[in-house]
Amino acid sequence: MKLTSLVPLLFLVPLLASCSEQKQVYIVYFGEHKGDKALHEIEEHHQSYLHSVKESEEGAKSSLLYSYKHSINGFAAELTPDEASKLEKLEEVISVIESHPRKYETHTTRSWEFVGLEEEETDGDEVQRPKNDAKHGDGIIVGVLDSGVWPESKSFSDKGMGPVPESWKGICQTGIAFNSSHCNRKIIGARYYVKGYEKYYGAFNVTANRDFLSPRDPDGHGSHTASTAVGRRVKGASALGGFAMGSASGGAPLARLAVYKACWAKPNQEKVDGNVCLQEDMLAAIDDAIGDGVHVISVSIGTTDPLPYSQDGIAIGALHAVKRNIVVAASAGNSGPKPGTLSNPAPWIITVGASTLDRAFVGGLVLGNGYTVKTESITAFKMDKFAPLVYAANVAVPGIALNNTSQCLPNSLKPELVNGKVVLCLRGAGSRIGKGMEVKRAGGVGMILGNSLANGNEIPSDSHFVATAAVTPTVVEKILDYIKIDKNPIAFIKPGTTVYKNQPAPLMTGFSSRGPNVVDPNILKPDITAPGLNILAAWSGADSPSKLWVDQRVADYNIYTGTSMSCPHVSGAIALLKAIHPKWSSAAIRSALMTTAWMTNDEKKPIQDISGLPANPFALGSGHFRPTKAADPGLVYDASYRAYLLYGCSVGFTNIDPTFKCPSKIPPGYNLNYPSISIPNLNRTVTVKRTVTNVGNGNSTSTYIFSARSPLGVSVKAKPSVLSFNRIGQKKRFKIMVTIRKDKMNVTEKGQYQFGWFSWTDKYHVVRSPIAISLA
Repeated sequence: MKLTSLVPLLFLVPLLASCSEQKQVYIVYFGEHKGDKALHEIEEHHQSYLHSVKESEEGAKSSLLYSYKHSINGFAAELTPDEASKLEKLEEVISVIESHPRKYETHTTRSWEFVGLEEEETDGDEVQRPKNDAKHGDGIIVGVLDSGVWPESKSFSDKGMGPVPESWKGICQTGIAFNSSHCNRKIIGARYYVKGYEKYYGAFNVTANRDFLSPRDPDGHGSHTASTAVGRRVKGASALGGFAMGSASGGAPLARLAVYKACWAKPNQEKVDGNVCLQEDMLAAIDDAIGDGVHVISVSIGTTDPLPYSQDGIAIGALHAVKRNIVVAASAGNSGPKPGTLSNPAPWIITVGASTLDRAFVGGLVLGNGYTVKTESITAFKMDKFAPLVYAANVAVPGIALNNTSQCLPNSLKPELVNGKVVLCLRGAGSRIGKGMEVKRAGGVGMILGNSLANGNEIPSDSHFVATAAVTPTVVEKILDYIKIDKNPIAFIKPGTTVYKNQPAPLMTGFSSRGPNVVDPNILKPDITAPGLNILAAWSGADSPSKLWVDQRVADYNIYTGTSMSCPHVSGAIALLKAIHPKWSSAAIRSALMTTAWMTNDEKKPIQDISGLPANPFALGSGHFRPTKAADPGLVYDASYRAYLLYGCSVGFTNIDPTFKCPSKIPPGYNLNYPSISIPNLNRTVTVKRTVTNVGNGNSTSTYIFSARSPLGVSVKAKPSVLSFNRIGQKKRFKIMVTIRKDKMNVTEKGQYQFGWFSWTDKYHVVRSPIAISLA
C-alpha cells in the first residue's frame, strides 16, 4: 500500500520541476549607460549577468534576445521566474519587466488643411522651396515604430528630394519581399524586430502569420501612420468608391522616414483583430532609433492597462530618447470615454488624444413612415429601392446569448428571415465591418449600424459589403420604435458623398482614452488632441480596406480611425517645429504645441465631448493642436533630462542615470515645469512653481500679464502677475497659489475633478495652460 501511494508522487516530481522551470521573456533594465564601454563590451557585460543565473555558458548565450547598447542599458532574455527574481534583487538592476503579448496594442488629406497647413509642394521633378522656415520638415528624420511600410506607395516617393542627411547612421535591413532598393531618399532606413514575437509564438510561419519577415507592412497600420506624419503630397488620392478625393499629404512631406517594425500580425487571426507588439522588440527598436540619429519618434502603440514607468518599455525608451533631444509622441489609446484609461502618461512623452475633422461622408436613411436622416457612409454599394426592415435581435438564430442577439455576430442571423432585407445591427461586440459581412452572408441588401450610448455621436466610416447607414443612439431609438409600431417596416439607404466644412468641428471622439493619469495624477494627461476619426492615408497592398481575409479588394489609400491616426499628425507637426527651431528641447516643443492649442471649434464655441457638453482637459488636454501657431508661442515651459530624473524621484522611478542622485528633499511631482497643472486631493493651499522662457519671434522686449479662470471651489493666483522680458532666451520664475475657497466648498464634490485654465498674454501671444483640481 505504501509503495503504491508513492507512484503518483514520483510522476508529480518532474511535473513540478517542469512548471518551476517554465521560461518567459524578461527585460532586465539598468538605466543609462556610463559611456565607458564599447558595444561589444556592453553585450559581454550583459552576458555575465546571464552566466550568473544560468547553469552553462551555452545556456546564457542562447537565452539572450537583445542587448540594448546605444542608450538604454539593459537586455531581454528568456528566464525562469526564479532566475528573474535573482536578477531583480541585484542593487544595480532598476527593474525586471515580464513580457506579454497582450500588454501593448496598436491604437488604431483633409486633416492638415483643417489645422491650417497649406500644401506648397509642386508636382514636378523639383520641390519648390516653401515660404516659411519649416521647409516641409526637410532635414528632419522621423522614426515610426509600427507594423512596417508599403514602400511602393506614392506617399513614400523620393522624387525631387535631396541626398540623405549626413547625420543618418541607420541601415536598410532586407528580408522577405523587401530589399535595399525599397529604401530611397524618402525611406532612408528600415529595420524589423521579431525575436520576442518568435519566442512567444514560435518560429515565423508565413501562412499562419500572413505577414512578411521584413520591414514590409502586411496590414496597412504602419503605412497609414507613416504617411500621415511625413507622406509626400499625392494628388487624386481617395478611399474605395472615390470618398475623400483630393491631395493626400503628411504634415512634414519633405521629412525623411525611418521605419522600425516591431508589431506583427496575430497568427491565424483576422488582421482586423489588431497586431502584437512585444515590449522587448519595441525597446530594441527605440534603442536603435536613438543610435541611428532620428529627431522624432512616433509611437501609435500603448499599454492595454496603465503601468508604472519602471515597467513600461515605451516610457523607458522615450526617456532615453529625450536625453538625446529626440521628441517622442505617442497615442493616448482607444479605451474612452471611461476615465483613467489613457496610455503613455509619462511627462517626457507627448500624449495625443483624438478629435474629429470638418469632413463628413454624408448619406441618407429614409424609413417608410417618412422619417429621413443624414447618415455617415463610405460604402460603394447602392440600393435600388425600399426594402423590408428588420431588427437583428428579431432574426437571430436560436442559442445566441440575449445580450448579443442585436450584434450581427458571425453566423448569428437566419438567412430565411434576412434575405432581401435591411438589418438594424448595434455596435458593442464584434467588429463593425464583420457585422456587414454577416448581413451579406444572410442575404441582406443593407445594414443600419447603430451606435451604443458609449459610442455617442461619432461615426467611424468603414468600407462595408452592403449598403450601410451608420446612425447615432437617438436615431436608433426612432428606428426601433418604427419597427415595433409598423407591421411592414421598410427602409432605403442613400449612398454617401464627401462633404467639407461640416460643423461643428472639431469634436472629441468617444473612443479617445481619458484622464486622469492613474500612474501619477500630478501630471495632467493627455497633452493635446489631433484629428483621429476617418483619416485618409496610405495603405498596404497586402491587405484589404476591411482587414478581413475574405475581402479581396485592394486600395492604395484607406480611411482609418483611432488615436493611432492622431499621434502621427502631431509627429508631423513636431518635425516642422524641429526644422524651424532645431535647438529647441523636446519639452519646449511640447509646450509650444500645448499652449497654442484651440479650445474652441469652428463655431467659436467650446469643443464638445460626446455628451454634447464642453470637453474637459482629461479628454482634450490643452486642446486641438495648431501647428502654425506653435511656431511662435511667445513663451515656453522648458524641462531638461535631469528635470525628468528629479521628477522620477517623486514616483519611485530612480537610479536611471549613474550621474544623478535624488536629493534628500524631493519636490512634489506637480512642480515639474509642465505646461499644465494637476493637483489631486487638495486639502490646503498649494504653491506650484513654474519657469517660462521667452522665445518670442523677434519680440525681445515684451510684457506678459497673468489671467485665470479658476476651477470651481478654488482660487488661482500668480506671484508675480506680470512678467517683463528684454531679450530672447530670458527666463522668469513665478508661483501659482491654489487655495480652497471655503464659500464654494459645499458645491464641489470631494474627489471630483474641477477644471480651469491660466494664461500669460502680451500683445501678440496667449500662452494658455489647463488646470485640473480635486478636493480631498
